[in-house]
Amino acid sequence: MATSVNSAAFAGQCLLPAPGTRGTMTKPAISDISVGQTAATVPAVLKLDEFLPHRLNLCSGSVSAALSGIYAERHQIGVPEWRVIVILGEFGRLTAKEIGAHGQMHKTKVSRAVTVLEQRNLVTRRANVADLREAFLTLTPEGRAIYDDVAPRAVEFVNRLIATIDPADREAFSRVLGQLTERAGDIAKAGKAG
Repeated sequence: MATSVNSAAFAGQCLLPAPGTRGTMTKPAISDISVGQTAATVPAVLKLDEFLPHRLNLCSGSVSAALSGIYAERHQIGVPEWRVIVILGEFGRLTAKEIGAHGQMHKTKVSRAVTVLEQRNLVTRRANVADLREAFLTLTPEGRAIYDDVAPRAVEFVNRLIATIDPADREAFSRVLGQLTERAGDIAKAGKAG
């Protein structure tokens, strides 16, 4: 028996109305694909407003922009700098490469963010005596003060955001996000290998 994959369940509260509509949700782009069907049997029509990667990107951008309101003006830092501060706030001492891995950030973005934070005396760099090609990064007391100020506000922001999802759906939503992230990684690896 074929079961239908409904991308609306994957998108959670990030479903967006189509342009020109008055809040009505559009049918997700992959909602009619049944288990066992292949891409070759599905019509090759891609509607951007209904395309799951686009919708997830819009959701991510909206959430990131709203969250940046908590730290951007107050501390004059951007998203990459905030990510570095959060990662160092959680882990203490890391290399730039480790920060990039934790934050899924390209090394040039990490490097630029660290440079900005060093110039503002929010991050300090210490040579790794075991490998002089890399350095350990830590928050300065000023950087830690920003983390301590913003982290509770960020947690409150997330709590308010998650409150829009029915409590019975939150575990499934979190699980599905993890599954989508893992599956996308698997597909990317398979593509590079093939």
